[in-house]
Amino acid sequence: MASSHAKDFNFWGGRIPPEIESMSKNLKDVDQEMFRKLMKAVVSSLEGKDCGSLMKSIAESNTIPQDRLGHIVAGMHRVLSEAIRIPPSSLKQEAFKENLRELRIPEDFITDFYSVVFGNRRSALETATSTNDPHLPTLQDFKWRVDVAISTSSLSRALRSSVLMQVKLSDGSFHCFEVPLSKFQELRYNTALILKEMNDLEKRSILQIQD
Repeated sequence: MASSHAKDFNFWGGRIPPEIESMSKNLKDVDQEMFRKLMKAVVSSLEGKDCGSLMKSIAESNTIPQDRLGHIVAGMHRVLSEAIRIPPSSLKQEAFKENLRELRIPEDFITDFYSVVFGNRRSALETATSTNDPHLPTLQDFKWRVDVAISTSSLSRALRSSVLMQVKLSDGSFHCFEVPLSKFQELRYNTALILKEMNDLEKRSILQIQD
């Protein structure tokens, strides 16, 4: 069952990213010592450290053209970035290895990728990745109340209901907006519909994680 799941799962998504595909084609003539030096530089970059001097040293100490090195480093960076974003409970170890084997990546290099993604440095990489990734402010607080307009300038008796909302975001900003009752009901309906569709989608066998 595990091998079947490995064939159906790609940690990079539906299509192979061009960086990873290019990396796999440029690994010819790269020995393990060189690969590990590049891996060290990529991991340092993901952790937010300056790896410029290390990359310069690598480029000056070997005969591999710099454009090839660039393709390899970009691919390694994409492999680790994509894998680190997936929770360990969802990223199966054998599936990860099988994905890299499908790209004809040497087994020694797969072992090095594996040691980073599932090793002791994973937690530090997860923290650095979540901090450095671009993201929008998140919701911190939400308040609401129902207002009823008893009258308007054109009607002496309106009794029109609306929902007044105030949200506080993680960047400290406040936003207030008024929603007519009809739009609020539409929001409730669409939210319930999306939740139902998500629940139906999760029940499909193709999306269920199998051990």
